[in-house]
Amino acid sequence: MGVAFDFAPDRPEHIDTILNGLDRYNPETTAVFQDYVTQQCEDRSYDCYANLALLKLYQFNPHLTRDETTTNILVKALTVFPSPDFSLCLHLLPPHVLHPASQSKSLPAAGDAPLSEAVQKLTVLNTLLSQADYKGFWNTLDSDDLYADLVADVSGFEELMRVRIAVTVGQSCRELDRSVLESWLQLRGQDFERFIIDICSWGLDETTGEQGGIVTIPVNKENEAKGTVVRENVHFDQFARVIKRAYEQPA
Repeated sequence: MGVAFDFAPDRPEHIDTILNGLDRYNPETTAVFQDYVTQQCEDRSYDCYANLALLKLYQFNPHLTRDETTTNILVKALTVFPSPDFSLCLHLLPPHVLHPASQSKSLPAAGDAPLSEAVQKLTVLNTLLSQADYKGFWNTLDSDDLYADLVADVSGFEELMRVRIAVTVGQSCRELDRSVLESWLQLRGQDFERFIIDICSWGLDETTGEQGGIVTIPVNKENEAKGTVVRENVHFDQFARVIKRAYEQPA
């Protein structure tokens, strides 16, 4: 069985009590949820259900909205891609944030609100991740100081992203050129080797390949190629009615 959507192993008891009661709609709990988001950013835990509850409170009480908390929730959602958490969060944001004055698909206008600009920037990152353009993700992240400001509150953001990228790569590949994976993880030299060997438990064959060797990924249930055999047990008597109708004279 899969893990329930509202499950979070590190959720404090008082947060769980609020989420399972009517207090989750009480504006006075907004500060509690905001502190919980700060805690998630500091200790690398994650609770999507609680974060969505806070965004819902912001919908009902716009005057309580804190831009910094909203962007932190979005950044935390990025760290669990390819889950749909980022999109779920976007759907709870006000329309004027999602559709800024600039109507630009890439760069915000000078007149856009700070939150709107931040959401646009983070949406670009999410799009690159969903397209598996990991090199483009790192290049974009390093292209603007605003990105550094947006992810600054999330402890270990880059490390968390590398782990998630490694997970998706491990689900789809058996071997990969070292140079390609280095660009996807934005790691070089000993740092790269330490990550793939010590953290990912992958192998590195430096005798093959053109640029630094080949990274080998152990077989798992996701990346193993298996043939599928489909068998259908259909008995002749099941077609008796069809055959009978074929010989019937039209009325």
